[in-house]
Amino acid sequence: MSRIGKLPISIPAGVTVSFDEKSNVVTVKGPKGELSQKIDPSIKFTQKDNEIVFEIDENSTVDPKQKQAFHGLYRSLVNNMVVGVSEGYKKELELVGVGYRVSNQGNLIEFSLGYTHPIFLQLPKEVKVETKSERNQNPLIILESADKQLLGLICAKIRSFRMPEPYKGKGILFKGEVIRRKSGKTAAAK
Repeated sequence: MSRIGKLPISIPAGVTVSFDEKSNVVTVKGPKGELSQKIDPSIKFTQKDNEIVFEIDENSTVDPKQKQAFHGLYRSLVNNMVVGVSEGYKKELELVGVGYRVSNQGNLIEFSLGYTHPIFLQLPKEVKVETKSERNQNPLIILESADKQLLGLICAKIRSFRMPEPYKGKGILFKGEVIRRKSGKTAAAK
């Protein structure tokens, strides 16, 4: 059995969890929003008091290794949903480079990243965005959402506009991320 899958998930106050047995869908509602996740039939969902427990259904015809993988996977996904609707997730991205700028109007972000044209990105309504541009500091993008998967996907999309490069350290980085620097070409020996 999966070590992660065995751990129970405690439900904080203000969060409600419901399970539809026909469609095998777990729905989690909380102050930050509502999320749902379909679960494989080889995993049994049980809710006792303020805890959720996932167990492997020994009668299912799925491969035993696959069942163990599903056990840990669905426990982690539902735990991320519970944390998301109660506390939320937050990511900060930093633009490192001369002339790199970012601004937003609502959920539309405009990037100026050294290309000949600006880049526009429309975010889904589930994600809140804030941009900060202070003098003598790198511009920041602060993203908040209840959905951890969606937030990670959007961060990856934003980073793809200017991946961090190892020679000058320019690009879009997570706040506090350290890029391993490489030395450039050295003068040729005589």
